[in-house]
Amino acid sequence: MTRVKVIGAGLAGSEAAWQLAQRGIQVALYEMKPHKMSPAHHSEYFAELVCSNSMRGDRLENAVGLLKEELRRCGSLILSCAEQTRVEAGGCLAVDREGFAKLVTEKIRSHPNIEIISEEVTQVPEGPVIIATGPLTADALSQAIGEYFGTGHLHFFDAAAPLVTAESVDMSLAWWQSRYDRGTPDYVNCAMNKEEYEAFVAELVKAEEAPVHGFEDKNVFEGCMPVEVMARRGVDTLRYGPLKPVGLIDPNTGKEPYAVVQLRLDNAQGSIYNLVGFQTHLKFPEQKRIFSMIPALKNAEYVRYGVMHRNTFLQSPKLLDKYYADRNNPLVAFAGQMTGVEGYVESTASGYLAAVAMAAKVLGKPLPEFPKTTAIGALGMYVSDESVVNFQPMNINFSIIQPLEQRIRKKAEKNLAIANRSLAVIEELLAAGV
Repeated sequence: MTRVKVIGAGLAGSEAAWQLAQRGIQVALYEMKPHKMSPAHHSEYFAELVCSNSMRGDRLENAVGLLKEELRRCGSLILSCAEQTRVEAGGCLAVDREGFAKLVTEKIRSHPNIEIISEEVTQVPEGPVIIATGPLTADALSQAIGEYFGTGHLHFFDAAAPLVTAESVDMSLAWWQSRYDRGTPDYVNCAMNKEEYEAFVAELVKAEEAPVHGFEDKNVFEGCMPVEVMARRGVDTLRYGPLKPVGLIDPNTGKEPYAVVQLRLDNAQGSIYNLVGFQTHLKFPEQKRIFSMIPALKNAEYVRYGVMHRNTFLQSPKLLDKYYADRNNPLVAFAGQMTGVEGYVESTASGYLAAVAMAAKVLGKPLPEFPKTTAIGALGMYVSDESVVNFQPMNINFSIIQPLEQRIRKKAEKNLAIANRSLAVIEELLAAGV
């Protein structure tokens, strides 16, 4: 039987190896630890959690809670080990970090269909292979992937502005217009008067930034300056930069505003907006607190906060299909944060789907159809959606899952209805032998 190679034993790689092995496929799992460590890793164990011990919310009304439940029902190794090493964390799934990594490692090492090869991979192997080496992929393999796809499709820094849901923007305080009415009105404009703007800048100046880790390159800020850095250079710096009001007229006043925050569509469905020019290194609670001072964004729902850190990721919509496989070579697949999914659970989901699809290819079976009504399927479709503007890594959120046909006004009830629909689809897939 054909042996599938999996490169990297993080969450995505461990999940991928497990799913392949559970389907009777021989797996060669390559992991460079402990002989070589990335700057973020410190232990010899697989599936090492490096930023937090939390896998976030566990309620079905929360998109990541739905994604976790889908994975549980699909027999996820990572979710099973997380449940067995769970620690109290309110409504979140948090784990004993070392105990979790140890358990995943024990499960992987004891599986009869998995061979562990402790060495660094420096080239893109021939398929069938799943590459899941994470956002800090070693330089040699990063270069090889760049050469495999073309260097223009590999990004090394993640400098992403926040994203908000369209329905959470107060359109009574905002309006559609392009500057000087050039072309079509492609921007949502959120006005601020002088008092609001100066209060906003004052909070930006003293806001608490996220810590800069040793493996991050501080020079990233030179090419993409955070809004808080601009604010510190003078009270009017932002008004002459990303918040300039020139060429815009507020229909509520009939006048040019003092300052304007512009939002731009971030997906084809029009359900997510990007805060234009709002790259930031602030802590997430600070982003929510300060950006909520923008009147039209007072009640904004964030599907992704701004981030600026070292991150190797692919321009996936141009390269990968909905199974995270190379469009031109379906036996070469990728998984984890390298594909543009953000977060522990999302990485696990990508490893799961890449492996289930690879197993079908190797065994000569039909490819599984995880539709956009499921969180697993929606995440794969986001990563492969060529209509996405300014592709950046993203967490799972309800805005990328197919909306309901009927309208439900209360958000929690709507999200729960989406979750129940999704889980019904998952049960049908499992009954069909996925």
